[in-house]
Parts: sequence; structure tokens; C-alpha cells
Amino acid sequence: MHVELKNTTRKLCVIGDPVLHSKSPLIQNTMLSALGLDYIYLCQPVSAGRAAEWLSAAKVAGYAGFNATMPHKLDLVPLMDELDEDARLYQSVNTVCIKEGKVYGYNTDGRGFLQALLDAGVDPAGKRVLLLGAGGAAKAVALKLVQQGCVSLTVCNRTLERAEMLCQFNAAVMRAVGFDAATLRLEASRADLLVNCTSLGMRGVAGQFEDFHFLDALPHAAAVCDLIYHPAETELLAQARLRGHRTLNGLGMLIHQAVFALEHFTDTQLDGAAMRALVEGVL
Repeated sequence: MHVELKNTTRKLCVIGDPVLHSKSPLIQNTMLSALGLDYIYLCQPVSAGRAAEWLSAAKVAGYAGFNATMPHKLDLVPLMDELDEDARLYQSVNTVCIKEGKVYGYNTDGRGFLQALLDAGVDPAGKRVLLLGAGGAAKAVALKLVQQGCVSLTVCNRTLERAEMLCQFNAAVMRAVGFDAATLRLEASRADLLVNCTSLGMRGVAGQFEDFHFLDALPHAAAVCDLIYHPAETELLAQARLRGHRTLNGLGMLIHQAVFALEHFTDTQLDGAAMRALVEGVL
């Protein structure tokens, strides 16, 4: 990719620990180049606990903004001058804009996930959702699904207390259960949409589902979504596809959250479908 640098070029980046594996620079620079916007997007390792130091440095260095991945999303919340509705709700920031010395925090994860679902023809409104995992990504996804009007959302997690904490957001719609085989099978039988927010099946990460028999109980019309995008088809998605379910991976969420972030950075309205097609071509 050819990137032209000028004295007027504004800097953006992604921070994290680790972060050198991130696809964000490729995604953002591809979009910036296609749009002819005078920005460059970099990758900046920032150690855990140093988000405040980085924020001060970014202001001094003239950054227009940055994205944040683990472990900084929670630490950035109290450092913001203003938070958007999702960042305040999730208590998590993945996008920071720096304007005239003030910092504005956003979270585009939930919106990105929802747009990816809608692209696949899956509207969670009125659906019964089974969500696996209760970490940071699960929180953004779960709360956006509830906002969108799912009729029930069951959170399966090995540590039940963590799932219960997540479900406090809306006890009327959300409930917490365990992650054992019998529970997975029972809850799958009641679901219209299954979403995996765990790292089980991710390339380079130890751990896999013990078995996939719970998918046999899933209603045939139910869709299966995995937030993992590397590999493009996890074993969970492969097994679901073999059983005739509609499947989608996490690539759409990755791209759309980046599109929404770039809109915040540049104050530019983007064509999400066109940007997704463009980025998928380079990924």
C-alpha cells in the first residue's frame, strides 16, 4: 500500500498490549487512501496501566485520535472529557478523538456488531439470543442486542458470577447460566441466535469447545455468529454450517466498528457497504 506523507498529514493509531498483530492499520489506511483523506494510521504499543501517559503524549504529538484495544478500554473511561451513549453504557472506550485539547470517547463495538448482523439479514429484534462468554466484547454485544429489542438474552459463562454481573444491566431480559454441556444443549434448544464471544477456536489461542453436540438442539432456523475472524471459519461455524445453519464470523464487526471510528475521527459520513467491500478485498 502506498501512503503519501505531507507536513499536513494528521496522525491516528491503535494502542494496545499486545497490538502488533492488529489489522486496524491495514483497514484504516485502506479506507483513508481510497477516500483521499490526509491522515495516516499507525500501530502504537502501550503497556498496561499507561493509558493516561499515552493520552498526554498523543495530545502533545498532535494526534487527531486513536483506537484502543485491550487492556486500555476501561482505563480510558475516566480520562475522557465527554463520552458517547454507548461508551457510557458499556463503561468502555475503543475510539478517542482529540479536538482543541479535549478528548471525546466513543465505543463502536456494539454498533459494528449490529451492522454486521443486519448485513447478514439477521435482525435480533424479537429474537431469543444465546450468548457464550461474559468478557468485554460480550458486554458490548449483549447490551446492543438488548437495546435492539431481543426478547431474551441468556449468557453462558464458566464463571457464573461474571455472567450474573453482566445480566444486572437488564434482569427482565437477561439471565446467567453455566457453560456445561447439559446447560448448553438446553439453552441452545430455545435460541433463535447463538453468538460466541469467547476465544474458543481462535487461531493461536489454546482452547476449543469440548464437543458440538449442543448444536444438534439448536432450531434449524437459528443463525450462529462467532466474533472470531481468524480463522475465517472456526470449528463452531463449520459444525453449524454442516447442520444447515446460517453462519457469520467477526470480520463484519471488525470492519464496521472501524468505519464508525473513522467517521468520528474525520467528521466524514462514509458508505459502510462500500467500505466493507473495499476492506474485504485487501483482507
